[in-house]
Amino acid sequence: MNLKEENSINLAWLAKRIKSLRSESGLTQLQFLHETNIHIGRIEQGKRDISFTTLCKICDYFKISLEDFFANERLHKKNHNS
Repeated sequence: MNLKEENSINLAWLAKRIKSLRSESGLTQLQFLHETNIHIGRIEQGKRDISFTTLCKICDYFKISLEDFFANERLHKKNHNS
């Protein structure tokens, strides 16, 4: 797998994870925007990467640690590489 493919897979995982957190909280993208000033529409589509500070703000908003955010990522990589 080349770097571009790996980046696409990682962005897709990130998008799915953020969308899952938002959906589980019962928030719309517009509500999330109003409460955080973070526009996540393109992030959730996997079309936009985010900065570390934005990821930290998202984790703070959902009251989870970065470790919790990435907990399922290890399983994703393990299953994807199998």
